[in-house]
This record gives sequence, structure tokens and C-alpha cells, in this order.
Amino acid sequence: MNEPDLVLGPLLRYVDESQATVWVETSGPCVVEVLGSHAQTFEVEGHYYALVVISGLEAGETAVYSVSIDGRRVWPEAHATAPPSTIRTRLPGAPLRLAFGSCRVAAPHEGRYNSTSRKEKGGRGVDSLRALAMRLRDAEPETWPDALLFVGDQVYADDVSPGTAEFIRGRRSVTQPPFEQVANFEEYTELYKESWSSPEIRWLLSTVPTAMIFDDHDMHDDWNTSDVWRRQMWAKPWWKERIVGGLMSYWVYQHIGNLSPEELEQDPIFGSLVDGIDLGPRLRQFALDADQHPEGVRWSYRREWGRVRLLVIDSRSARVLTPRQREMLDPDEWLWLEDQAKEPCDHLLLVTSLPYLLPHAIHDVEAWDEAICDGAWGKPGRWFGEKIRQAIDLEHWAAFQLSFARLTRLIRSVALASEPPATVIALSGDIHYAYVAEATLVGDIDTPTKIYQAVCSPLRNKIERRIVAVNRFATSRFGQWLGRTLVRTARITPAIEWEVTDGPWFGNEIATLTFEGRRAHFRIDAAAAAPDGSGLHEVGARPLA
Repeated sequence: MNEPDLVLGPLLRYVDESQATVWVETSGPCVVEVLGSHAQTFEVEGHYYALVVISGLEAGETAVYSVSIDGRRVWPEAHATAPPSTIRTRLPGAPLRLAFGSCRVAAPHEGRYNSTSRKEKGGRGVDSLRALAMRLRDAEPETWPDALLFVGDQVYADDVSPGTAEFIRGRRSVTQPPFEQVANFEEYTELYKESWSSPEIRWLLSTVPTAMIFDDHDMHDDWNTSDVWRRQMWAKPWWKERIVGGLMSYWVYQHIGNLSPEELEQDPIFGSLVDGIDLGPRLRQFALDADQHPEGVRWSYRREWGRVRLLVIDSRSARVLTPRQREMLDPDEWLWLEDQAKEPCDHLLLVTSLPYLLPHAIHDVEAWDEAICDGAWGKPGRWFGEKIRQAIDLEHWAAFQLSFARLTRLIRSVALASEPPATVIALSGDIHYAYVAEATLVGDIDTPTKIYQAVCSPLRNKIERRIVAVNRFATSRFGQWLGRTLVRTARITPAIEWEVTDGPWFGNEIATLTFEGRRAHFRIDAAAAAPDGSGLHEVGARPLA
């Protein structure tokens, strides 16, 4: 029998001033060791994983680490050329650098795959995440991000990579739905492996802590856009296995690493793992319940870096889709968010995969569409509204006006608190371009708090001409006039005003927020062709506070 080996990872996930977690996937059951801490693997349907909790670290420490399996070192690999993998704990009061982005399709890093030409089949452009890894390998660790935030579409279940497509073809017929899309948990494991396996990405994820949240393509385009969409998908015989496999794999590959060691102990599944028992059946039932009864599961979470608070919001699976009562979050999720946001801090970051503040014309069209879906133009309008809602992805916060208003009220209450933060920043992705919007609350509001929407998308994906064209139209005078006209017909008046002040930027890119005391700064870098495919160059920057 072969000795177990490292399949994927290590991924450095949670890090604070004295503890950290490291995630791995292995080829068999074993004991995984990192910096003297051990974890027994757990099994999910023939796959093996471990999340090693490391404690007793010193604040501000830089610890070089290796990974051992049953006492045998498996990381770094024998012929590795990257710098050592390290854990850098937080030093109280130190500046914070937070890099973020979304929407990364897995594809090879050479030849036609690096092309942005429409003539090149499969072209995705230069991978900005790989480009970041190449930059950091040659930079001083003091300049590295303190954390990487992935705000959705870490994998594309409905647009798989070439290697995963070959894997799928080798195990089942692709002449029937879902064709060459991911169908189940087993195929998700291959998709994650291909997404995170290149040497540069493995080193980056082993060294920079990561936080993640899903978006639609982690499961399927337009996931939970409406109750009509859900009924249509559940009528498809293959959908149950897709959504169950998607949520199972999300729990394993993304969710548990988002949690602190204390939260892991309280997690109903992770906190009760039993050695030698396949977690698959229990996790499969949990995933089905999470889709059918999302009010019983919280994927949202909180991270804290001194006076910078990060609230990562599940704006996909926690939705209420009842017509005329649509909400981005269910009641329990709202109570959690409002409770977490009210505590004083210097910077409040609200992470929602879908932008809260869109360019005005797009926002207005989405708000209008929701109104006609709810009957503002009668029964024919409801049918028409649902058709275009699904056809052109009208499903952001603007298309959930009850929730848009409630989030606005929450931001208002934070800005008017006795100890208001210097900034409230919504961090988002999804839409395949990037920008910064600055907002002001309507009315006689006196607050020092600056309010922003920062969007960075995609990390790697094809740039579609229609997205560029729609955005150009949305920011034109006629586009804005048309949006306002449609909104007036639906009698919608927002309690916040905003303006896109920076961007839009199109292309593969990654953004960085830097916080020092009550100061904040935004920068965005785009990936460009270079001899080794590693080029990153700054395309925008501005102080936020």
C-alpha cells in the first residue's frame, strides 16, 4: 500500500496575533504536522483533508514552516524554487494590507490561454493571481499583503478548465446535461485541484492568509436569482447532485478555513469529527438542508485586524425569494450583520460578492425590473421582468430593494454612531470590471465617515465586449437619463447618493486596500503580458480617508 502524499495545499487560512490554521488535502488517511501541531485527516467520500490549528505563536513573528505526513516531510517539495512558506502573525497597531478580487477561471498559464483575443479559443488573459505570486516572490515580505480576500467565483462549475473537462469526459457521457459542467462532489474536487495546483499559486496560498465567500458560478450562473429560477433548476434531474456537491465542496475547500480556531470548535460538523468515519453522508445531508433551509446555516463570518473589521456576507444562499418580499439575507442573517456592525471600529468592511452600489443606470434598471416583476406593470410586466432578470443578470442589491434600503439604513446608523468609523467600504466582485464609487447619505447628515463601494473583478476571465459596451452606455448621459426615467415609473427613491469616481477598469486585475490608523488607501493593479507571464502594473490609486 502506497504511503499517503500531499494532493493539494498547504493553504494558510486564518491568522491572528498568536494562532493560525493550515489546510491540506492528502491521498489517504494520515496525521499532518505543521510547526509541531498535529491533525488527523478526515474523509469525505474517498478524499482526505486536514485543518491544522497552530497556537502559541508570538505577535509579529515570521515562522518558516514545512508540512509532514506521518512524520515524513512533503512540503516544500524537493526541487522547489520558491521562497519558504511562512506564517506571519499580526503585530498590534501595524498597518494592514488587504488584497482582494473575484472571478477566477482555471486555465493553463501559457500559449493561447494567456490571450485576450476573441479569436483565441479558451483565451483568459494573464492570471492576475499568478502575477501577484510572481511579484511577491521577488519582494520583501514587509511589502506583502497581510491577507487575500476572494469575493466569489473561486471556481467555475459551469465553465470548467480544460483539465477538469478531460476528467469529466473520462468518467461519464457528456452528451446529456450538465454536459461538460461539474455534476457532483467528485468533479468539484478535480476542479479545485486544477484551480489551486500550479506551483506559483500553491506557494502564494501557502504564505498569504486567505478568506473566501462563494458567488453564483461556484454553483451555477444566476444561482438563486429568483423563485422562478429555483423551480426551473430543481426540475432538472441533475441539479440536486450539483448543488449538494457544490455546498459540500465549499464547506471542505473554503468555509472551514474562514473560521477561527474557537469557531471551528463550535462548528456543528467540524467540532464533532470522529476519526475513521466517512463524513460524506453527514456532509451530504447538511448541504441539502443548507440549500432547502438556508435560515439554519450561516456562511457569513467576521474577521478582525485591530481596529479594522471585516464582515463577509452571504448574499447568495441566504436569500429570501418570495415575490414582493425579496431579501438578500434572511431575518437571522440580518440580525447577525446588524449586531456585528454596531461595535466601534476605525474601518468597517462589508464584503458582499455582488456590488451594493452599481453605476447609476444599471442600478436603476435593476430596481425598475424588480418593481415590474412585482406587478408595477401588471401581469404581462411580471412575465417580462422575470425574463430579462435572468437573461441579463439583474440580481444585485438594486434588484432587492428591501435589502438595499435596509443596508443603507445600517450604514447610516454606523456613520451616525457616537464613535463612527473613518470608512465604511463595501467590497465586491462579480461584474467583470472594477471601479470605486463614493457615496453620501441623503438629508442633513453630519458624519466624518466616508462611504465607498470598491469592486475588483475579474482575477482571470475573458473580457466580453458586451460588458464594456453596457458599462459605457450606463455611464453616458443618455444611459443615466433612461435609468432615472424607468425608476420614476416604479416610484423608487433611494436614501443614498453615489458617484463612480475612479474607473471603470477592464481586464484581469487585483486590488489592495491599505489601512494605517484611521487612514485608508486603495490601489488596483492589472495583469499584462510579460516574458514570464507575470506582469502587474498599477492602473488606479486614491486615498479613501
